[in-house]
Amino acid sequence: MLETTQAAGASTLALMLIAAAAIIILLLLIIRVRLHPFFALVIVSIGTALATGISGADLVPTLLGGFGKTLGNVALLIGFGAVLGRIVAVSGGAQVLADTLIKLFGHSRAPLGLSIACLLFGFPIFLDAAFVVMLPVIYSVARELKASLLLYGLPAAGAFLVMHALVPPHPGPVAAAVFLQADIGQVLFIALLVGLPTWYLMGYRLSLILANRMPFQAVPNLMGGSNAEVPADKRPAFRTVLLVLLLPLVLIFLNTGLSTLSHSGMVDADNPLIQGLILIGETPIAMLISTCIAMWLLVIRSPQREAIGSINETVEQALSPVCSIILITGAGGMFGGVLTASGIGDALADSLQSYGLPIILAGYVIASVIRIAQGSATVAGTTAAGIMAPVVLADPSLSGLPAACIAVAIVAGAIGYSHVNDSGFWLVGRFLGVDTKTMLKTWTVISIGISLMAFGLAWLVFSLV
Repeated sequence: MLETTQAAGASTLALMLIAAAAIIILLLLIIRVRLHPFFALVIVSIGTALATGISGADLVPTLLGGFGKTLGNVALLIGFGAVLGRIVAVSGGAQVLADTLIKLFGHSRAPLGLSIACLLFGFPIFLDAAFVVMLPVIYSVARELKASLLLYGLPAAGAFLVMHALVPPHPGPVAAAVFLQADIGQVLFIALLVGLPTWYLMGYRLSLILANRMPFQAVPNLMGGSNAEVPADKRPAFRTVLLVLLLPLVLIFLNTGLSTLSHSGMVDADNPLIQGLILIGETPIAMLISTCIAMWLLVIRSPQREAIGSINETVEQALSPVCSIILITGAGGMFGGVLTASGIGDALADSLQSYGLPIILAGYVIASVIRIAQGSATVAGTTAAGIMAPVVLADPSLSGLPAACIAVAIVAGAIGYSHVNDSGFWLVGRFLGVDTKTMLKTWTVISIGISLMAFGLAWLVFSLV
């Protein structure tokens, strides 16, 4: 492993100027040149390494070290999560979640039931894919109750945004956890502790307030009236869907709890049973087990199996869209590795200390600025986490729960302030049939509210641990 080596004769100011120039060039390549973020991150990583004096002999090992280390942790989680979400979607599980919870809460509280369904469904599946899958349900509820589409669409999208922003196995929080060497189970715990109240107040309540202030929005005719729904008698049971969605959470929390107890001496770390339970709770293993169980329960044993197709087809359909995200995340790890090896991370730590700016606030601000400038939450989260990683890792007092809080704060900044350069802004607006002005008054405000509240709660927990 390469040690951090500050460029010969390079002052803290010079390193900070190089870092600032690297970020500016990265944004220009993505925004102006419209270069794919993967290539932009690789090019900027090479340029930053050379500018800070990393030798030609060390250049490729430095680049590949950060890239490989990141992918080794991230690729499995994103891949398993994508497949799990796809299985739940094609089996009719999303429809089951929505129908059951809407029936439970009643028509008067249908937005709440739908939002909770999206919260559960949003655990393994990305915002854009999840929102499209749930659209037929959202449309049918709005038509049946003869209410404005925004009353159901905005709370649903708000729930997906919270899950996509904060909760592993989504790429932002996973990458931030990997860069900051935070335990995934602890990040998941902090994310849920912060995310659930944030969802209720900003993702659900604020969405309702804003929806009621907007003119009535009819359901657009975007799906031609023919939604390929799974017949009701061939859908999985609600308890089965709930099992495959909650199982990874249970296994990951089991690992975190038993690891904590074993380190404190409260349980025998050498006990084979304890070791086995800790093993199956390791995040990649937990996601693998849950995905395989979902394949068995929702595909192999499904009466809808012929319509669903083979497991191989389902996996291919799930993995194809996430390949780009995995590569971008790996390239973000490459950039972070260069910042560490070049000494820029140490220079940033010295600067923050001299100015008295809290590390958690700096991470949030950096992520927010990059998000506002170029729109991609994944690029903003991975870049900001890569920049902050050397600072966090240099301070032993920030290991454990503090690192998990910083990771959540960074991804909170990376998901907020959605506007016209964010693809999610246009996707939600198009399918809700609203104009840009209405989206700025609703979706942008919701994303800012979610970002600020999640950050505020993460900072509060950070100050208490």
